[in-house]
Amino acid sequence: MALKGNLRDFSITQLLNLINLAHKTGTLAIEGPKDTAWVSFRKGKLAYSQMGRDDSHLASSHYRAKKISPSQHKMIRARAGGMSDKELGLLLVNANYITQEDILASLQAEFIGTIHRLFTWAEGRFGFENNVLPPNDKILLRINLENIIIEGSRQLREWEQLQDEIPSLDIALKFTDRPGTKLQNINLSVEEWRVAKYIDPKNSIRQIANTTKMNDLEIRRIVYSLLQAGLIEMVRQEGLEVKPRQIGLPTKDTAEQKSLVNRIIDRIRSI
Repeated sequence: MALKGNLRDFSITQLLNLINLAHKTGTLAIEGPKDTAWVSFRKGKLAYSQMGRDDSHLASSHYRAKKISPSQHKMIRARAGGMSDKELGLLLVNANYITQEDILASLQAEFIGTIHRLFTWAEGRFGFENNVLPPNDKILLRINLENIIIEGSRQLREWEQLQDEIPSLDIALKFTDRPGTKLQNINLSVEEWRVAKYIDPKNSIRQIANTTKMNDLEIRRIVYSLLQAGLIEMVRQEGLEVKPRQIGLPTKDTAEQKSLVNRIIDRIRSI
C-alpha cells in the first residue's frame, strides 16, 4: 500500500527520515497550496526532484547554476529539440561546453534546492509510490539524506523565526527616515541590492519577490537583514505596480547635505 497523508500530520523531516531509515525506493509526490513537487529515491538516497512550475530542462538547470551563459542556454535549447537529458548531457560534454562533474554538481544543487523549499511547506497532501522512478531519459543521482535532513531542520527553525518577524508578504517597505548608527558600516550583498532597488511603499514584499524571482524564504531573509540594518521599515502598501524609482544621482553640493541613508538610497536607485 502506498504511503499517503497530510503535511499537517507528517512533516517533510519525518518523511525523509522514514525513507532514509527504511532504504525506500520510489517517488514522493507532494501537492502544496501553490505548487506540486516530485521527489524520487533509490534505496533511501535522493535520486531526482522536480518542482511543478520550474523548468526542469537540463540546459536550464545549468543556466541557473551559472555553468553556461544566457546565449549558450538559448542556443542549446534551440538545438536540443526532443533530446533526453542523458542525450543532451552527453552532447554537451563531448562538445566541451561543460564537464560531467558540472552536470552532476548542477543537478545535485537543483535536487537539494527543491527539498529545502519543501521544508517551508506547512500544508499539503503527499503520497509515496513504491518502486516508481522517473523515466529512463532522466539523469538520476545518489545523494545521502542525512545532511539534507540536518540542514532542513535548521532551515525550518529559521523559517519559523522569519515568519514571526515578517508575518505577511503583502505589506510594503520604505527607506527609514531615521537612520541609526548601524548604517555606518553597512555592506549589502548582491541579492540585497537587487531587492533594495524595488523598495517603495507602492511595492509589496510579494511583488518584489516575484519580480526578483525569489522564493518566500529568500525574500524574508533579505528583508529581515535590511530591517536589522536599520535601512528600511515596513509600511502599508500604497499601490499595485512594482517598479524601481528612476532617480538620478544628485549633484555634489546636494549630496554633501544629505544624510547617510539618503546617499545609500540614491546609490540603490542608480543601479
